[in-house]
Amino acid sequence: MFSGEPEYLDGYVPTSWDSQHSSLQRSLTWIGMALILLAAAAAGLFVYGFASDSVGSQENGIMLGTVGAVVAVVVLLAAFASVHFGRSSYRDYKKRTGRVH
Repeated sequence: MFSGEPEYLDGYVPTSWDSQHSSLQRSLTWIGMALILLAAAAAGLFVYGFASDSVGSQENGIMLGTVGAVVAVVVLLAAFASVHFGRSSYRDYKKRTGRVH
């Protein structure tokens, strides 16, 4: 259709899905969001492990809680890094055009 950067009217905010700079079209962003959901499951294991150990209902409660905490932290770090790098094209677009959102 055209070459170069699209020019938008002042005050017009392009939709997120069909913009060239959209983070929603990058798989790294979606992988990061899925990892955030995975971290919620690991946090649940953390809570379950230490809660079950506190009442004595689980023999390996401390181990489950520790594994859940470690997995949650590692997965959250990977998730936030994925979302950050997945949104890099949007940050570049904002820097190039001076847009503030």
